[in-house]
Amino acid sequence: MTAKRTEEMTSFIVMDVLERAQELERGGARIIHLEVGEPDFDTPACVKEAACKALEDGFTHYTHSLGMYELREAVCEYYQKHYRVSVDPAQVIIASGSSPAIFLVFSALLDKQDEVIISDPHYACYPNFIKFVDGKPITIPVYEQDGFQYRPEIIRENITPRTKAVFINSPSNPTGNLLSAHRMQQIAELTKCEPYPYIVSDEIYHGLVYEGKAHSILEFSDHAFVLNGFSKQFAMTGLRLGYVIAPKSFIRPMQKLQQNFFISANAMVQKAGIAALKHADDDVARMQKIYNQRRIFTIRRLKELGFGITVEPTGAFYVFANAKHISNDSYQLAFDILEKAHVGVSPGIDFGQNGEGYLRFSYANSLENIEEGMERLQKYLEMRT
Repeated sequence: MTAKRTEEMTSFIVMDVLERAQELERGGARIIHLEVGEPDFDTPACVKEAACKALEDGFTHYTHSLGMYELREAVCEYYQKHYRVSVDPAQVIIASGSSPAIFLVFSALLDKQDEVIISDPHYACYPNFIKFVDGKPITIPVYEQDGFQYRPEIIRENITPRTKAVFINSPSNPTGNLLSAHRMQQIAELTKCEPYPYIVSDEIYHGLVYEGKAHSILEFSDHAFVLNGFSKQFAMTGLRLGYVIAPKSFIRPMQKLQQNFFISANAMVQKAGIAALKHADDDVARMQKIYNQRRIFTIRRLKELGFGITVEPTGAFYVFANAKHISNDSYQLAFDILEKAHVGVSPGIDFGQNGEGYLRFSYANSLENIEEGMERLQKYLEMRT
């Protein structure tokens, strides 16, 4: 019999959609993938060259469990350059992706039944990370009319003596919206009162912002953990490289977790990460420009098709569109669209109860494919009426 914690873990429905789409593709169908949050761009040449050189040079052994000092230093330089915050390399742990980084943070931070406040909707996997280490996610609804931003007064009402952290994600998955600097400052103020909760800030979509500015939580508080990585901004999903910036008192506990469970991040990929931070700015700017063209087109077409988008998303590569006029069962609707229109979309229920009735559309696909996907979606909707 399997362990209770795995029996109780929910599936990642986006992956269920993708895997069904792949089954259809094996049967000869051509699927337009708007469900997957993965850049369709090639990894920058400077990154691939650095990885290949590291391999050729025999850089294939364990590194320091915290990660290469040169890479941790490059992370600090990046945060100084973009956010004007000072980070010590001793506060950085390099991980095999941002997901292991989340595991390190919550394993070190939470005791049994400690609470973490998260927004609803939220990235689908957040509650499972918290529950897996016996923590308790406390969901707070955020609303379309607010651009899915937290209302700080609602956070305050939900803080208890067991609250260890408030989890923020800006730009957000699934909504693509940013937290304003004002709201981030208000959330940071909550850490100054008992029980002095930490802020855990997932900044994986920084670098993919088209209007406004993404702010790091470190601009407002040092009572915080930052999660980030290379997958989204640098199109390095398969290379599996991320990091956490943490208060120094947590570094040794997380280092012990790293040593026991992961040893160290991939050596040659750490070399690639240095190249990304130091030499890939032009590649990121090019990708960002193309993403923005896709964003503008996707929003326009979805509105023309009758989907609700009250506050237009300005970051990441997602549009979280209100589909309640079509169905209040987003799971059934997403799979029906896949089967009948051969367009993959993500059901809002995957991202929390407050996401029900929405569909997430990813524009991490070519403009030509997005155009075709919208045409297919239009025909599908006409067929339903």
